[in-house]
Amino acid sequence: MLNGTPVIALEEHYWDAEMAGHFPAGENKSHVSNLLTEIGDTRLRAMDEAGIDIQVLSHGAPAAQKLSPDIAAELTRRVNDRLAEACARHPTRFAAFAALPTPVPEKAAQELERCVTELGFKGAMIHGLTNGLFIDDKRFWPIFEVAEKLDVPIYLHPSVPHPEVTKHYYDDYAREFPTVIRPAWGFTVETATQAIRLILSRALEKYTKLQLILGHLGEALPFLMWRIDQALARPGQDRLSFRDQFCEHFHVTTSGNFSTPALICTMLELGIDRIMFSVDYPYVVNRDGMDWIEKVQLSPGDKRKLVGDNARRLLKLQNDPASSAA
Repeated sequence: MLNGTPVIALEEHYWDAEMAGHFPAGENKSHVSNLLTEIGDTRLRAMDEAGIDIQVLSHGAPAAQKLSPDIAAELTRRVNDRLAEACARHPTRFAAFAALPTPVPEKAAQELERCVTELGFKGAMIHGLTNGLFIDDKRFWPIFEVAEKLDVPIYLHPSVPHPEVTKHYYDDYAREFPTVIRPAWGFTVETATQAIRLILSRALEKYTKLQLILGHLGEALPFLMWRIDQALARPGQDRLSFRDQFCEHFHVTTSGNFSTPALICTMLELGIDRIMFSVDYPYVVNRDGMDWIEKVQLSPGDKRKLVGDNARRLLKLQNDPASSAA
């Protein structure tokens, strides 16, 4: 709890052994692999030590977006079933975002509906490109239709850039600075591009109630909001208000971006009601996030919104963490 408000962190990752086992050794290895594969006492102890009441768990990258279409649906179903079992063992501490087998979009839409209506999941997380396709491709729109119908958000999470992008943009420096492809810069560019393309596709004009989440304080888009909106309004463009679309459909989290100036910028662009606390555990240490949020100078009401109330409202979590289910 922070000032009497349950702290909810909602970009907190784990790995399922079967899912991770389908990817090359270079992709399914991490310096925090031992923490990613654990959903129990070690994780709960780290939450308690930092003062985090609830984690919304999601499968980390690589995830179902890179699976072969012939195995994606059944494998992802098993992954989600095991996540539901883990949450059921600790129903007061864990909730869940579904993994979706986007290589088979219709099955992904069905799996989202099953996970929400049968397993009690709070939405879904999608990691980057689906075998080379951006999420704005109309083949994926049935997922948005289900999410809107069920009133649950889709979290757009980073994954590694397209191999050709990596080759031309990052290979010169990737050996000395391997994270330039990932959290240092590549993740931000890739995920911001997904969000921009989704707005430009006009999917959000069709699914007018669809809600989406971006981590890392919006992948730099709040900082760029004025320029993008102004440039897209110049002569020769189709009519589109980028700012309106973004502010009506996107929420952001603080995952892995504990910067007070960045938070202030995001608050000025989106308002506090669309910002939620997250850590990005285990890639980022829980205590780093909590040390920062405890010191941020906000009004008591705004801080309550940031650390838990906004997430509780969007994800329809129970008011009392002791009664929150997966």
